[in-house]
Amino acid sequence: MAHHHHHDHHDNHAHGGHDHGSHAHHHGHVHASASFGRAFAIGIALNAGFVVVEALYGFFANSMALLADAGHNLSDVFGLLLAWGAIYVGSKPPTQRFTYGLGGSTVLAALFNALLVLLAAGAIAWEAIRRFYDPQPVAGTTVMIVAAIGIVINTATALMFMRGQDDLNIKGAFLHMAADAAVSAGVVITGVAIFLTGLRWIDPAISLVIVAVIVWSTWDLLRESIVMALAAVPRGIDPGAVRLWLQGRPGVDSLHDLHIWPMSTTETALTCHLVMPDGHPGDAFIGQTCSALRERFRIDHATLQIETSANGQCHLAPDDVV
Repeated sequence: MAHHHHHDHHDNHAHGGHDHGSHAHHHGHVHASASFGRAFAIGIALNAGFVVVEALYGFFANSMALLADAGHNLSDVFGLLLAWGAIYVGSKPPTQRFTYGLGGSTVLAALFNALLVLLAAGAIAWEAIRRFYDPQPVAGTTVMIVAAIGIVINTATALMFMRGQDDLNIKGAFLHMAADAAVSAGVVITGVAIFLTGLRWIDPAISLVIVAVIVWSTWDLLRESIVMALAAVPRGIDPGAVRLWLQGRPGVDSLHDLHIWPMSTTETALTCHLVMPDGHPGDAFIGQTCSALRERFRIDHATLQIETSANGQCHLAPDDVV
C-alpha cells in the first residue's frame, strides 16, 4: 500500500507529466508498525504500573536500590512512548513544509532509544567500577523478588516486539526492553551467587558483563540509526544492483543523479535521471519501473526524470554532484 510518485521530463526538461499510478497515498511504515499499537499500549501499562509499585515499595522500605531501579525502569516507559509517538507522528500526512511527511521521526526515535540504552549502560558500568573499590551489601531478598518480576515484565514486553526487527524503530524498543531484562536477571544471579559464596566482587563483575552485552547488542542499532539519519542507502538495498537494473531497462542509454535514502525506518525513496535517446517511453514504462523497484528492492517512492538528449549535458550529470 506504499505510495509512489513518477515524474517524467524530456526534451531538455520541457515536457512534464505526473503519474500517481494506483493513487495510494498511504505510508508504508504505518502499515508495517500499526500492528504494534497494542504491544506498545500493553508494554507501557505494564512498565508504568511496575514503576509505581516499585517506587512505593522502595519508599516505604527505605530501599535506595528499589528506588534507583524504579527510576531506571521509568526510562523503559519513556523509550516505549518515544517509539510509539514516532509511529503516530510519522502517520501524519505531508504538509507544505514537511513535503515527505514526518516519517523521519522513526529514525530519530531509534537513535534516541539507542542513546538512552547506552547511557543507562554507562551509568551501570560507572557504579560497577565504583563498587570494586567499595563493595556494598547486595541483593536482599526483596530486591531479588522485585528483579524477578522485572525479568518477567521486560521479557514479555520485548517478546511482543520480537517480530519487528526489520523496522529500526521497533528494534530500538525491543533492545531497550531486552537490555532491562538482562539487568534484572543480573540482579537475581548476583544475589544468588553472593548468598552462596559471600564474595561481594561478584556484583560489579556481573554488572560489567551485562554492560558489555548491552553495548554489543545496541551498537548496531546506534550505528544504523545514525547512518539512516544521514540519508544513507538503507541496509538491505544494494545501490549497485539498483543502478545495474535501471541501466538494463529497455531504451535506457545511461543514467545519473541516482539517490536512494530512507524516508522513515520502513520507507525508502529514490530519484534518478534516465537518458533515453530514442524518445520518451510513456507513462506505462514509468509505472512499470516504479512498481518493479518496489517489488524487487523495497523502494516505495521513486521519482524518475527522463532525458531524451544524450548530448544535452544535465548540470547534475557528474556523479560527484548532488
